[in-house]
Amino acid sequence: MLLTIAIVSMFIAVTAYTSAVFSEKKASMLHKKHLIVFSIGLVFDTIGTTSMGAISDGFSLDIHGLTGLLALILMLVHVLWAILVYFKGSESQKKGFHKYSMLVWILWLIPFNSGMVLNMFK
Repeated sequence: MLLTIAIVSMFIAVTAYTSAVFSEKKASMLHKKHLIVFSIGLVFDTIGTTSMGAISDGFSLDIHGLTGLLALILMLVHVLWAILVYFKGSESQKKGFHKYSMLVWILWLIPFNSGMVLNMFK
């Protein structure tokens, strides 16, 4: 059951985060809907990561564990920064925010994909 929760949560996270990043890029401006979907991605990534950690008996200091931790921290910073830019930022900051979003998304894909790849070879 825990594995199902982890897989579904990670699928929701990747779907939400990817759609928010590309929607923001297409809109050429950070909007409130992007904040909401980025937050959904972060919540479900946290649920998925926590569930997978419980299945594998905790955090590991391998490349997947370290990049996963970094990715979660980046996502949290990204969401908080997006909120700050949306409510307090200039128009140019709102228009350029998608560059940071794309970078965080690309970095987040490293542990997302390495987890699948590493587990396929176990």
